[in-house]
Amino acid sequence: MHWSQPIDLYCERTTAAFWAEPVNALSNAAFLIAAVLAFMAWRAAPRRDAATLALIVLTGVIGVGSFIFHTVATTGAELFDTVPIGIFIYVYLFVALRRFLGLSAPMAAVVLALFAAASYVQALFVPAGALNGSDGYLPPLAAMVAVGLLARQPIARRALLAAGGLFAVSLVFRSIDNAVCRAWPLGTHFLWHVVNAAVLYVLLRALTETPGKPA
Repeated sequence: MHWSQPIDLYCERTTAAFWAEPVNALSNAAFLIAAVLAFMAWRAAPRRDAATLALIVLTGVIGVGSFIFHTVATTGAELFDTVPIGIFIYVYLFVALRRFLGLSAPMAAVVLALFAAASYVQALFVPAGALNGSDGYLPPLAAMVAVGLLARQPIARRALLAAGGLFAVSLVFRSIDNAVCRAWPLGTHFLWHVVNAAVLYVLLRALTETPGKPA
């Protein structure tokens, strides 16, 4: 694998130049805004926990990593985009299982392992490039809805289900990006960034507003 190999995945990019995706790149500011707003809410909360703060910082890292990917746009730079997202998914799910469902740490770890196995199996059976590469986010969507439906606290239940609805919308924008190129050369991937930042903010506020078991 050549880490410097250029990647062209989205409508907006028509060359390998650094600034070939200005809107996709700059729209990552939405993640930084979400992180700042979530941090302000965390500071104002009567109870603060390190796990939520770590996820807030990770939200900012997601924005920076995605900016790097949409400017450098190489195989190596893609890791700056995908790795922080993956870490956020698994850390948040573990914390949510503990806080919203009241699971013990060992049981939450078992559920997390089952989620990882289901994600792996799903990747085996879904054709490569399905939904413009958005198929890998279907397991997190399912987990978000499932935890939301099972959450013991009404605030968490409403927040996770709302986040799931927003996430479904953001996945539509991510999936149709290349399909709308002719009609809309800018594409819709930047809307994935904006709506997904709102998803992360809602998820973080769910943690901030719902006291519960530590991670």
